[in-house]
Amino acid sequence: MRRDRHERGLRGPLAAPNPLTAQPVTPRQPPGRTAFFDDVVAASLRLIRRNCPQALAGVEIGVVDVPEITAAWTDPEPPVAAAVEATVTTRAKVVLYRRPLEHRSASRADLRVLVHRALVEQLSALTTISVREIDPELDED
Repeated sequence: MRRDRHERGLRGPLAAPNPLTAQPVTPRQPPGRTAFFDDVVAASLRLIRRNCPQALAGVEIGVVDVPEITAAWTDPEPPVAAAVEATVTTRAKVVLYRRPLEHRSASRADLRVLVHRALVEQLSALTTISVREIDPELDED
């Protein structure tokens, strides 16, 4: 690995090779945007499963990059999530839209809060379980 001089990219050696293996030392890279988003959704689902497992019973959770907007769409901003009722042949679904959620958050911490809030609100609308019952710590505005 090479060091970054004058913020022009990594150029010189960053660390000496490992003396035992003679292999170069590679620093850990933070997860990419998609991997981070998937980790955030998984963490939110673990929290919901711990607080209110019946909210996830019979519900599929999915992530899509962007919503499909039809010509009849009138809102100025795209939705961040959608809940789809169960039918005779399909299960109930909650779909989170990654790009609109990322666009509305200023930082990764904001993204965590926004994803969790969107997931809890969609589950509440789908299952008629109150938001407080799904997540007692969630602050309501």
